[in-house]
Amino acid sequence: MRVGVFDSGVGGLSVLESLLKARLFEHIIYYGDTARVPYGPKDPATIAKFSLEALDFFKPHNIDMLVVACNSVSAWALPAMRAKAQIPIVGVIEAGVLAITQSTPKDTPILVLGTKATIASGRYARELGAQGYTCVNSLAAGLLVPLIEEGVLEGALLEACMEYYFAPLKVAPAVVVLGCTHFPWIANSLQKYFTSRFKTPVRLVHSGEAIVARLKQVYHLKAHTHTQLELFASGDKELLEQLANPLKAL
Repeated sequence: MRVGVFDSGVGGLSVLESLLKARLFEHIIYYGDTARVPYGPKDPATIAKFSLEALDFFKPHNIDMLVVACNSVSAWALPAMRAKAQIPIVGVIEAGVLAITQSTPKDTPILVLGTKATIASGRYARELGAQGYTCVNSLAAGLLVPLIEEGVLEGALLEACMEYYFAPLKVAPAVVVLGCTHFPWIANSLQKYFTSRFKTPVRLVHSGEAIVARLKQVYHLKAHTHTQLELFASGDKELLEQLANPLKAL
């Protein structure tokens, strides 16, 4: 099976890593819209427009399924994409919510981190609320995305940005949803910050791991011995290649 993985930039490589480790597909085509990243600050109509253009990119590749490795796209563009496509399209928000509901008590304090667009959509909070979760807090932390796109994955600059966003938090989260596929790249830094701040470790919900679980459950996919990988970008491909290079050995 040939699958496409679409993200606004390099963040979706965190989902790609999980897919490569699971070996669910024979061929993966990754496309990052690096020329127009980030999507998070953009309005819903623009996000939908760019996402439909991504569908056009994948047409010549004859993929059997598309994994949308972008929470902003999953929040605002999936209905339009599914209406236009002839193949299954799987989004990260549905998978993330499923991962929480399968293993988390209803009264658990949950913090959803995402871009402005994802948090404004209210998708995580609404869907978790519908499942009976009573302590869900959402926080837009969009400045983390360009830092990650620049390869700033640790250090003083990242720590200052985390302090800016997280210092006002009053309730210690037990679960932190990484509601942007860029955020798993700084998972260690996030874990360190929250553990230091609240003196207790938190559970991070990773979109890539959630997607793999959902694909196995819904589509009953089985592992292959080898996965062929192709990388594409709408703009500068250098950082994409740099970050993806270690994944090619998986």
